[in-house]
Amino acid sequence: MSAPRLVHHEINYIELAALDIEEAKRFYTAAFGWKFNDYGPDYAGICKQKSDGESGGLCQTDEIAQGGPLVILYSADLEGSHASVLAAGGSISKEIISFPGGRRFQFLDPSGNELAVWSDKP
Repeated sequence: MSAPRLVHHEINYIELAALDIEEAKRFYTAAFGWKFNDYGPDYAGICKQKSDGESGGLCQTDEIAQGGPLVILYSADLEGSHASVLAAGGSISKEIISFPGGRRFQFLDPSGNELAVWSDKP
């Protein structure tokens, strides 16, 4: 497989703070099927789903800051993703809403990070 193409000024990697790395890995694996590369007790890389490499990481922290940029994931099955977040132990912070071009919801992971999931499917 060839090396990923890097695009000037494109978002390349996102780090999520985690109060408990193992709990964060368990949650994201259960909710979204993510896989991780461990780099010791304080960091885990988030493996890309369709290619080699990583798209982000989980970084151990003692405190979660609220109100930063909102990470938005795509889903082909919004209701299924909603149910997976709840089953994995996340909480819904904003229920599913419609907007021009799609629908989305927002959730809190076990550390308190807020993310969103959207879909263009009705």
